[in-house]
Amino acid sequence: QVQLVESGGDLVQPGGSLRLSCAASGSISNINAMGWYRQAPGKQRELVATITRGGDTIYSDSVKGRFTISRDNAKSTLYLQMNSLKPEDTAVYYCNLDLGSFSRRTYWGRGTQVTVSS
Repeated sequence: QVQLVESGGDLVQPGGSLRLSCAASGSISNINAMGWYRQAPGKQRELVATITRGGDTIYSDSVKGRFTISRDNAKSTLYLQMNSLKPEDTAVYYCNLDLGSFSRRTYWGRGTQVTVSS
């Protein structure tokens, strides 16, 4: 079984910065991509950013230019650097791991709360 544990969420003022981390452990193989998603109260979970095995990145238009996704392969850890935070960034942020060359499997962490408020 694969385990994902997010950390780094906090209460910050608009314009502030945070770095989220996602530590992965367990039977991890054939990684297709890792990503960050977020879900605000009463809303659907949405993609924030993803990074493929080869390092290609995709960002939501709402965070492009402000957030940066990266991965430390040696530590099996995913990061999300969040700058110029806005109140609309307030949400629970979830780490996602997509595995499988033939049989595709997806795993989720429990999430970490990010609150942007003055």
